[in-house]
Amino acid sequence: MTTPVCTSASNARTRTLPYPSFSAYVEARHPLLLRTARSLTANPSDAEDLLQTALTKTYVAWDRIEDHRALDGYVRRALLNTRTSQWRKRKVDEFVCDELPEPAGVPAADPAEGQALHDAMWRAIMKLPARQRAMVVLRYYEDLSEAQTAEVLGVSIGTVKSAVSRALGKLREDPELEPVR
Repeated sequence: MTTPVCTSASNARTRTLPYPSFSAYVEARHPLLLRTARSLTANPSDAEDLLQTALTKTYVAWDRIEDHRALDGYVRRALLNTRTSQWRKRKVDEFVCDELPEPAGVPAADPAEGQALHDAMWRAIMKLPARQRAMVVLRYYEDLSEAQTAEVLGVSIGTVKSAVSRALGKLREDPELEPVR
């Protein structure tokens, strides 16, 4: 190993690697290798960690690698082997069982509350002018598109949009529907 060199500009100590060809290789191939690591992991941080681990393994074996023209293949194999080892060591949170567990039940809505809401909504809709009421019923109760509603009522789509918008605004302001909000 070479001794640390002090840079005069920043007075920071830097170490030079004993394999300058390794540094040049990493600098030149880093984007490609990182892309390969990202294809093996779910998130970018894990990909960076995976690549660093594979490059560390490559650095340790640098003097044993005979053909430096095949380094990409060596590093890719190190990436894959490292990822496979990580995958095998993962903690499994799912367990096989003979019976399915009961799903956490969603509390059933009170039918009386549902009926009260339904009645309040109809009372509020009945307060709307006839044209707006017809458009709201066709759009939301009959589930027609804006174009279909416009065709049924013989008006333009823009008229349907604006009338329904105004009607929904009135429904939002209805004090009887306050508990719903």
